[in-house]
Amino acid sequence: MTHHYRDLNLTDPANGYLHFVVQAEARLGVARSLLNAEVSLAVQTPFLQEWVARLVRCEPNALHCAIVEPRQIPTLFHPCIEEDGEASPVAADCVCRKAMYDPEFGLPVVVQHANITGSADVTRWIYRTFAPLALRPHDSFGSLIVDRDGSLWVRTGEGILSLLPQSRALGYDFGYDGGGPHALAAYLSQVAATDGQVTAAGAPYARAHPAILAWTQSSAVEQGARELTLIDLKEMRRS
Repeated sequence: MTHHYRDLNLTDPANGYLHFVVQAEARLGVARSLLNAEVSLAVQTPFLQEWVARLVRCEPNALHCAIVEPRQIPTLFHPCIEEDGEASPVAADCVCRKAMYDPEFGLPVVVQHANITGSADVTRWIYRTFAPLALRPHDSFGSLIVDRDGSLWVRTGEGILSLLPQSRALGYDFGYDGGGPHALAAYLSQVAATDGQVTAAGAPYARAHPAILAWTQSSAVEQGARELTLIDLKEMRRS
């Protein structure tokens, strides 16, 4: 099948998961996202809490199974000790996984619960999901948020928080001279050049504006939570 992933719409909840592309290799026991980057979030920050507050509990489906390793799939169906301690097969040491979804962007989320007896960090929640390939059809890019743990978010022009669109093939990073900062700079250069209208992930490296690339490669990005607005990005392009 010939396709261009920019034409695939994962981010409209009305369409569910119709256009989600999964790579499956039965011989190797592999089932994973082919296009969307995987994201893991564990540090409790105000931005993570804002996103978590809107998540909705649901029954596990095939996409939740694609987020976890094959041997972990049964834990999607285990009751949590906090909900039913007697029924949990792991009793005091709860390592269940809850299936949820983001109602704004239609993305599946697996919440891993680690409640280990005797651990200094008794209860820990880890959120695993897929980054969208683009914002929703009528959304615009408002600002980039670099969280204090390095997580990348975007605030839409309407104020909705989302994970930054990212493809599996072009992972983002910052603070050094390499492919990750280059991919991030290319994406940010694209949204700045289009006034925040083109939000699809996968912009080629050649689109990276030198000033924006210098910023993503600098250590300044790593200095705590930061927000860079569309106006800031456009100013960088004019410099």
